[in-house]
This record gives sequence, C-alpha cells and structure tokens, in this order.
Amino acid sequence: MTKSNPSSSNNKVKNPIPGVVYPDQKDLDHYLAEGVLTRETLRDGFRKVVEAYPENVALVGPGLCLTYLELDSLSDRLAGAFIKQGLRPLDRAVFQLRDSEKLVITFLACLKIGVIPICTLYAHREREIGYLANHAGAKLHVVEGADPKFDSVAFAKKMQREVSSLQMILKMQGDPEEGVLQITDLIDGISKEAAQAALEDIELDPFQVAVFQLSGGTTGVPKIIPRFQNEYLYNMRAVAAWLDYTPDDVLFMPQPMVHNLNMGCCFGPFLMTGGTYAIAPDLQPETLIDLIATTKPTWFMLGGPIVARLEKAIEDGVVDLSSAKGVIVANSAAKLRNLLGVRTHNIFGMTEGVIMLVHKDDPIEMQDTSNGRPVSEWDSIKILVPGTEKEVAPGEVGEPAFKGPYTIRGYFDAEERNKDAFTSDGYYRSGDLMYTKEVDGKTYYFFCGRLKDLVSRGGEKINCEEVELAVSHHPAVASVMAVGYPDPVMDERLCATIILRDGHEAPSVTELGKFLEKYGLAKFKWPERIEVLETFPLSASGKVSKEQIKKLVAANVEQERKSQTPSH
Repeated sequence: MTKSNPSSSNNKVKNPIPGVVYPDQKDLDHYLAEGVLTRETLRDGFRKVVEAYPENVALVGPGLCLTYLELDSLSDRLAGAFIKQGLRPLDRAVFQLRDSEKLVITFLACLKIGVIPICTLYAHREREIGYLANHAGAKLHVVEGADPKFDSVAFAKKMQREVSSLQMILKMQGDPEEGVLQITDLIDGISKEAAQAALEDIELDPFQVAVFQLSGGTTGVPKIIPRFQNEYLYNMRAVAAWLDYTPDDVLFMPQPMVHNLNMGCCFGPFLMTGGTYAIAPDLQPETLIDLIATTKPTWFMLGGPIVARLEKAIEDGVVDLSSAKGVIVANSAAKLRNLLGVRTHNIFGMTEGVIMLVHKDDPIEMQDTSNGRPVSEWDSIKILVPGTEKEVAPGEVGEPAFKGPYTIRGYFDAEERNKDAFTSDGYYRSGDLMYTKEVDGKTYYFFCGRLKDLVSRGGEKINCEEVELAVSHHPAVASVMAVGYPDPVMDERLCATIILRDGHEAPSVTELGKFLEKYGLAKFKWPERIEVLETFPLSASGKVSKEQIKKLVAANVEQERKSQTPSH
C-alpha cells in the first residue's frame, strides 16, 4: 500500500504541481469519508491484483502470453532501470507508441515510480509532440523504434533539440543506437531484487497526478487533462463493477490503448480486475479474425471502422462471438446487436470525467436507444440551457454539466479556458447536447450531439449527430460523418461523408433521401451531397476531425464549381 497518513488532515496533495487544478478540498474530504475514494494509488490497485491472480494471463496476442506475475516483474525491473537513469516522481514522459505489451510494461513502470505519462498518439508529429512536451515539461520521449515508414528515433532527436526539457529517448525495438535507451537493455540490465530495492524508496501520493490525458476536441492542439491516482483507480473500478468484469474475462479492443476511453473503461479496468487483454499488433482483418479465434474474448470494444473490417467474416460465421458477454459501442447499439447477436452497451464518456453506460438489467429499449446511466452513484449531472446556469425542464435538450469524484476541476495550465469550462458551482460544461428520460424510477441519458456540431441551412439548424444516427442505419454504410459545406444561397448545405461496408456501393443522394424518408427524418435534414472516404482524418487528439473533413468537402465543392464556371 501507498505510505500515507490516514488522518483527514492529510487529505491533500503533498507537492502540488504548478498549473494543476486539484479537487476541491471539501468535496475530496466528503468522498474519502464516504469511502468512495481511497488512499490507494494505481500501483496499489495493480499490486492487489498481482497478489490475488499471479498466474492469470494479463496480456495475450500472436506470440505473446504474459501472466500478471511476469508483467509485474518486467515492469518492476524497468521501473528500477528508470530510477538508475535518473527519473523521479513527477517527471513527465511523452508516450508515442503503437499498442503492444511493451507499451503496457512501460506504462506500469512509470506508474510505479510516479513518472507521469503524457498520452499522445503514434500519429502525432511536430506540432502536437513539440507543444505538449514543452507545455508539460517532459523529460522522457518514448517511441516505437523500428518502422520503415517513420523514423521515430530521428523524430525524437529532432524534438529533443527543440524542447529543452527532453533529456532521454527510449525506444521499444530496433538495434542499439548511441544516446538512445532500449527497453530490453534496460530490463536485462537490472535484477528483480535490485529493482524492488530501488522501488522501496519511492513514496507515491494518492492525491497526485498519475497520468496526463489529452482532450478529445475536434480542432487545435489537445488540452492536457490531469487524472489523479485515487480517482483514476476509482474510475476503473466503477466501470469494472458496472459491467461485471471478472478475472476470467478476455478483452478484445483494437484501438489505441492510450485513449482515455480505452484506458479508463477497457484495458485499465481489466488490469485492475485480473482479466486478460488481447493485444492486436495490427488492424488487418486476418490478424483480428485470428486473434478473436484464438483468445475467445468475452468483451469487445468496437468502432465502426473495425466492425466494417470484420463484418463479412461475422456474417459468414468465420468469427465466432458465442463466448461474448457484451460489446461496448458508441450510439449504435441496436444496429450492432442485430449484426453481432451479442448484448451491446452504448457508452458516453469524457476524458474530463464522467462515464455513462447502459446496464445489462436495463430495459431493451433503453439499451438500444440511450447512453445509459452514470457508472457512479456519486456522479452529479445538470442539463443546462446552453450559455446559462439554468436547468432545462425534464426531457428537454440542453448542455450536460458534470461533477463527481472522477471529474476534473481544471485543465493543466489553462487558466483562461478553465474560466469558461466550469459553472460557478464547479460543474464541468461538456459542450454536448443531451436530454433525459425516466423509466422505472431511473434516469437515462440520451446524447444528441455537440453544441457546435450544427449546420445552418437557410436558417434551419441541423444537428449532425441526428443525421449521422439516421444515415448509419443504411445497409451500405459502415461509418458516417455529417458536415456542412458553404453554399451561396443557403449559407450551408449538408454533406454525408461515409465509409462503405465491404461489397456495397454508395447510395446516390436521391436513394439516400428515399431511405431517410422511410426512416422518418425531416427532409430539410437530408444530406444534399455524399462523399465516400476510405478512412476519416484524425484530429491531434486521435479522434475523427470534422474540421479536416469540412475542409476536404469544401475544397471538392469549390473545385467542382470552378470546373463548371464558363471561361471567358
């Protein structure tokens, strides 16, 4: 257990980090008194699982099988090596990695000595890495290494020249290089006993930052979100309890592990439960199909593009989901339940905090249509009239604002942004649109889109999320993003950018309109343009970038306009 004084006078961080907004002390005291939060760290939570299930398989994949005891030993040795290299609690490490067992080992090693991972993506480049490393004062840059398409070590050396705080580079694979640490060499260079002796001197603070996550905004460089030791552990345990994860479960989640949704709701809760995480080394259909066949997952986290890659194999019976207990999805539960034949759980979650999920005992209508309920009874939610602090009437659409034991009180070093992001009583303004419905005495929440995700067509406001939900039901559509594009008459018109299912052709605008008419969507909301994409461009935070899609569509529209304009 973490060394700490159990008295209420010690319910605060010992060494505050400048720029971090810590929880309100009154709220923190209350959560601790009620037993919601504890004085445990993530290291404590993981060690409890290792003690309880040492021989359970923690990580599995092609050529990979690591038990909890083995994972604990490897991460202990890497943590000890980090101490020898001069890393100390509250140092920051930029993670720029693909999913792998080495990512998990390095992540746990950082948690064990209080080094704060900055959860960037493998696809990030100068703009994102340079800004985030400099803004957070990162000391270590963790990169992949051997990749013929991207020399991540050369990139890291460039970042080292541009960011004065970056002192070390660690790579996961490849041949030795001067001035670059290599994970295998570090682990092999220290015994388990020496590492554990070094770790004995590391005291962790349950009220301190554990991880720097990134905001999921659609534009600009991501904001840094501090997640704290005891509240992040509570977040993971609350999700595990809500979905009833067990030590016998196996998780299939072929999305970036460093995303908060995946860390806080999938692989994080699994590692704090004793379950097995199946790691996909790539996203090729044959790799995914083989991984499912060999590991027989009981839980899945599936996005539209992954479903599109697996759909034909599922329909042909090549992929067997008979062992599955559930699938976590985003706003497509009914469609995927019909396709997969498995219970689906719509999710709503924010890196900033609150997580909502449907529960296995919820009425089927709520499972199919709602985003469920908060996983913690201590989550407090208000639905506000946008731009005000006045609550809407029950059932009306408004902006949800959140407060609770695992919801932030401020972005890192972002004083101006924090002034706008919170209500006067400390609720986080999400920028989303939601309404509620009460069924059998329980309040269910329905995500309706983003406040700014609107298209103004001749004065009529079209909610893109609503259109996306409707278009997603078309049999040819694997995934859809609706965006506006400029129009001289209507100001804006609506375009549906779609990723097609295998073996299907894109519908014409007329054909899609007929489908949406049967669906029951008002005609003014029908897309007036369709563009087919292989993939959706991503924002700096690794999420689909509507801004980039808008620019792409606008450029295509402008090019067509020019080609149709008679030359003089």
